[in-house]
Amino acid sequence: MSYDDITEHWKYGMPFYYHKEKMFCYLWIHKKLLQPYIGLVDGHKIEHEDLLQEKRARMKILLINHLEDIPKKKIESILNLAFDLRK
Repeated sequence: MSYDDITEHWKYGMPFYYHKEKMFCYLWIHKKLLQPYIGLVDGHKIEHEDLLQEKRARMKILLINHLEDIPKKKIESILNLAFDLRK
């Protein structure tokens, strides 16, 4: 996978990341929990115990506990699952 295929955009008032010119993921703050999260555009196709669907049809989110170290390996693992969907 080439990271050259990833671009940043500002969409819907939030930072979005595109992969090969298609929406891939975004960063935002959960309104009720007040925690940052990574939203995955095609998250509904990914099975992972830490991803939450909530009332979203297509997206799933990974909450990031701002009081702990960022779970780098978990994020990499989930992003790799998402990238595998695009192959």
